[in-house]
Amino acid sequence: MLNDELAPLIVPMKRKVQTGSAAFFMFLIPFGGPLCFLLAIYMLFYTRLWWVCFLYLSWVFIMDRNVEERGGRSIEWIRGWLVWKHFRDYFPARLNRAPWVDLKPEKNYLLCCFPHGIISAGSFSAFGSTYGEFDVYFPKHSVRVCTLKQNFYMPLFRELILGLGGCSASETSIDYLLGSPKGGNAVVLMPGGVAESYYCEPRKYKLVLKNRKGFIRMAMKNGSPLVPVFSFGETDIFDQYGGKESKLKEYQEFVRKVVGIAPIISIGRGIFQYRFGMVPHRRPITMLVGPPIDVMKNGSPTAEEVDEIHARFIHELCNLFEANKHFYLNKCEDIHIEII
Repeated sequence: MLNDELAPLIVPMKRKVQTGSAAFFMFLIPFGGPLCFLLAIYMLFYTRLWWVCFLYLSWVFIMDRNVEERGGRSIEWIRGWLVWKHFRDYFPARLNRAPWVDLKPEKNYLLCCFPHGIISAGSFSAFGSTYGEFDVYFPKHSVRVCTLKQNFYMPLFRELILGLGGCSASETSIDYLLGSPKGGNAVVLMPGGVAESYYCEPRKYKLVLKNRKGFIRMAMKNGSPLVPVFSFGETDIFDQYGGKESKLKEYQEFVRKVVGIAPIISIGRGIFQYRFGMVPHRRPITMLVGPPIDVMKNGSPTAEEVDEIHARFIHELCNLFEANKHFYLNKCEDIHIEII
């Protein structure tokens, strides 16, 4: 039996590389954007390459402005970086589909993923690189992952997000993708957003969905089927401190509204020890794609019509969870979805 203090040092090299990839991902999410922004400022004002940075920023904010609202630009080279494969294999994170689920090539689909979790590890692993199984199951659809528009304000960092297939989660962006007459777009959205990360605790699934109806309206406006997607195990990779305490929650909510990122105090493991740290725990995650819910095109739906589809979506999402939780969760008889 391995000593807990020495185990991270004597595991096979393959596992060490996977742990390093998970640590890199955890550094990239909170610090990648701000560091790239500071780098651009430094180059612009303190180096001889200021003119290169000036030309780049001019291109970003003039010629390439709002590209994230117009479908983005996925780059297969970036999506194929090996670090994403090692990150996926670290948990491991896998994509699966419920029996007989298929996507028609002439249609655009809105894939609604729950729960958001702390870092959306399942969603990124399934849809954010060439190593996910999405292309295997649905080869005729191009996947676009919607994320906060604030990410595209960060020079250089925005190129990485765009290259990975990222687009803005704004209404304009989603309408552009779902309204494509050619079809073939699979738009990945996490309706619960970062607010859902407050409730992320192991073996609990609290979904911020009760009053989230904007995605229903966008699907109805474009006549795009809604696809429930559930990430089993997403809440198990971190413990969390203070997510429910009132004073801390007020501070977290203030920061979230300003910068778009919730300052969650997550507790994982370290690189060289298992007791605490910012690296997620090595626990399996499975993203399960459920049957599409057909939505009739309606440019101006009434509140009652939206509520009807919203209630149906919640029903189908809960059914997907209950019918499949025994395959992906241990001792899950008392685990149920809670809609908040």
